[in-house]
Amino acid sequence: QMQLVESGGGSVQAGGSLRLACTVNRFFMSTYYLAWLRQAPGQEREGVAVITDSGATAYAESVKGRFTISKDSSKNTLYLQMDSLKPEDSAIYYCAATRAIVRWRSVLDAAEYDHWGQGTQVTVST
Repeated sequence: QMQLVESGGGSVQAGGSLRLACTVNRFFMSTYYLAWLRQAPGQEREGVAVITDSGATAYAESVKGRFTISKDSSKNTLYLQMDSLKPEDSAIYYCAATRAIVRWRSVLDAAEYDHWGQGTQVTVST
């Protein structure tokens, strides 16, 4: 059974950094697409970053150059390093997984993911 458990959220001032972590079942670490998505109040859930089973990555334009997704199979953990944070990055961040995505252009679509963590709040203040 897929279990995703996020940690590492919190409050930070603009320009600061946070690192989110998500523990994932060992099997799914190496065989699933793993992603971070976020949802701000009144907005739709949006993809932030994804890492495939082979290690390829993709990022939303809004976070390119500031966020880095990675995974450590020895720790069964997915990470999101967030630097140069902006107030508009404030949201609930979710770890998600799916077996495969046929079209690469859909890799950050929330609808493609069928396993979700409970979410962790990130708040960036001015």
